[in-house]
Amino acid sequence: MPLGNGGFNIEQAILHLKGSDPVLSELIERVGEYRIAFREPDFATLVRSITGQQLSGRVAAVIFARLAEATAGKITPASVLKLRPSRMRSLGYSGQKIAYIRDLARLARDGVVVFEELPSLSDQEVIERLTQVKGIGVWTVHMFLIFALRRPDVLPTGDLGIRAAIRKAYGLDELPKPSEIESMAERWKPYCTVASWYLWRSLEPDANL
Repeated sequence: MPLGNGGFNIEQAILHLKGSDPVLSELIERVGEYRIAFREPDFATLVRSITGQQLSGRVAAVIFARLAEATAGKITPASVLKLRPSRMRSLGYSGQKIAYIRDLARLARDGVVVFEELPSLSDQEVIERLTQVKGIGVWTVHMFLIFALRRPDVLPTGDLGIRAAIRKAYGLDELPKPSEIESMAERWKPYCTVASWYLWRSLEPDANL
């Protein structure tokens, strides 16, 4: 049986979601195979998540690619701190995000944030640990939990793409509130990550997710 590279059974997850939600079932059939693009649970991946805050996936990917090029493909605390803020701004980063990323780089360099410790923590513990860093909110940690730590039951209720996809798929008049999404997602548990991926892909079929 194929696993979702996060230790859970994909076939079982798909069957559960299809059986519990007819709208999501139709969406799964339309989108096709679950092919999530996992990343390493490291500094570069968290920088990617910060880059994506309040941006479309495509715009964020372009800016992050520029940062990778500026650091010769090695986005580390040291390589980021070598870049002047003005250079980062020329890559497309706002002053606020520059401050966030550089602060994270200093904390990682100094051993305050230790990425090697995160895989052994629960979802809630990871959220508590990382949201102490300036500029890292729950949305950013949710992205890290899904795409880096490969957790199966993450529900990013604050994500605009998820809200827009739910509105479209379920024929809602307006974007659902986080509390409404949580109520709706009770039927998706314990595979909210898989449901979220299908919702994202229903809006952006070619997104690198």
